[in-house]
Amino acid sequence: MSFLMILRIAVKALNRNKMRTALTMLGMIIGVAAVITMVALGTGAQTSIEAQIQSAGTNMIIVSAGNFSQGGVRQGQGNASTLIPEDAVAITQIPGVQYAAAGSNTRGQIVAGNQNWNTQVQGTDVDFPLIRAWPTSSGAFFTPQDVTTASKVAVLGSVVRDQLFAPDVNPIGQVIRITKQPFTVVGIMASKGQSGMGQDQDDVIFVPYTTVLKKLRGITNIQNVTVSAASAGEVSKVADNIATSLRVRHKIQPGDPDDFMVRTMEEMASVRKEATQTMTALLASIAGVSLLVGGIGIMNIMLVSVTERTREIGIRLAIGAVTAEVLMQFLVEAMVLSMLGGLIGLVFAQLLILVMAKVGHLPWLFDVQINVIGFAVSALIGIVFGYFPARRAAALNPIDALRHE
Repeated sequence: MSFLMILRIAVKALNRNKMRTALTMLGMIIGVAAVITMVALGTGAQTSIEAQIQSAGTNMIIVSAGNFSQGGVRQGQGNASTLIPEDAVAITQIPGVQYAAAGSNTRGQIVAGNQNWNTQVQGTDVDFPLIRAWPTSSGAFFTPQDVTTASKVAVLGSVVRDQLFAPDVNPIGQVIRITKQPFTVVGIMASKGQSGMGQDQDDVIFVPYTTVLKKLRGITNIQNVTVSAASAGEVSKVADNIATSLRVRHKIQPGDPDDFMVRTMEEMASVRKEATQTMTALLASIAGVSLLVGGIGIMNIMLVSVTERTREIGIRLAIGAVTAEVLMQFLVEAMVLSMLGGLIGLVFAQLLILVMAKVGHLPWLFDVQINVIGFAVSALIGIVFGYFPARRAAALNPIDALRHE
């Protein structure tokens, strides 16, 4: 008997009990839809979580000037004068580096009108907001031309803005004084809140690093370079390449200690990894339970079908049908149930994902691979859970089967 004939018989047999067939497929529909929906929404949630963690510095690499010793007194990290702006330019040319911003910091008394505030003045470059995914709430960050010309422009953190200006005053264009030098406010950073170490990230003023070097500190070396790798998986490799490049630039001989330090956000990377693993394990558990329930439902109904059609099976065996054909017939019936249920489940999942993504404000992701795998798994479940009932039907004794009432 051809496979096409077996398929036609299977479809005809399932069509005899439409309600039971529909209810059996419902288990597979729910199982496949749950798997696809959870994977898609889980992937969207992971994307959002990774974006949030990345904004806090998952891909960030900090290159700091090394230790400086004088008279046997070690000044600590960041005090050496070996890191220069040209090093930051060279770092931008390293493969895998997406953004890089030279930095030089100081602290000073800030005066605006009759108000004053002591805060950190962070000299940086135009890529810094991109590295930290930190936009301005009003105005704009300073420009490359401001960095080149060492302009006296400032971007205020939200805490500094609140301390220096009244709520009804627009700070953009206002002049403030940093260590008695006038700076024009060009932007206000969006509120970032406290860092993981408890530091208030909004209590800061950003100015071009060249302005700090030339007009606030009178030096030529920078303290650090903040780098963003193109992806989280490349952070370690990029950090190693940066260290190698700086050793060559600084002419450090093999075996000699570095005059700089390269650090990655290992703790944030660990959090990202653990969050991803936990989400993956949760989705795998839900998928396994959902599909298991659907498969058991198919097996139960097929066992009932074998019992009801025992006499039919006996007649087929008596007139010359071989056991392989009987086995194939019931196996195909189980596969049709599971595959049709899986196909309907895929369609239902897409509608459910679209609704839940809008409600939960998550990105809607259509993953072809996950949908293909979901459909393939539904077919595999039909084979696995349909084999036992099919084997039981094929193993019936024709004489006993014909006597069955």
